[in-house]
Amino acid sequence: MKLFFLLAVINGFLAVALGAFGAHGLEGKITEKALKTWEKAVTYQMFHTGALLAVGILMLKTQSGLLTGAGWLFFIGIVLFSGSLYIYAPTGIKALAMITPFGGLTFLVGWVLLGLAVTRML
Repeated sequence: MKLFFLLAVINGFLAVALGAFGAHGLEGKITEKALKTWEKAVTYQMFHTGALLAVGILMLKTQSGLLTGAGWLFFIGIVLFSGSLYIYAPTGIKALAMITPFGGLTFLVGWVLLGLAVTRML
């Protein structure tokens, strides 16, 4: 439980910092398309930071393997999805962009697990 709160705090901080870096440090240094890719990475990181926070809050009510699994999948999804886009945007290395869908799939499975956990809590 505390771990997911900590991961949420770290990822929230990083999303804000990386968003600011993209807006101020990368503007004019990478293409507009690459900047949009960077912004998508920031957006998905922040959304899933909220999901990590939700997992931590729900774990205050109950300990659940489904919640734990969802939390880890959200974190791994951030690393795979946003992480690959953060590297791809300024470098253009296509192999990195091939990792991104695995991060998206990880997010989807995390949401399914979270949904199952919440359903069982009701």
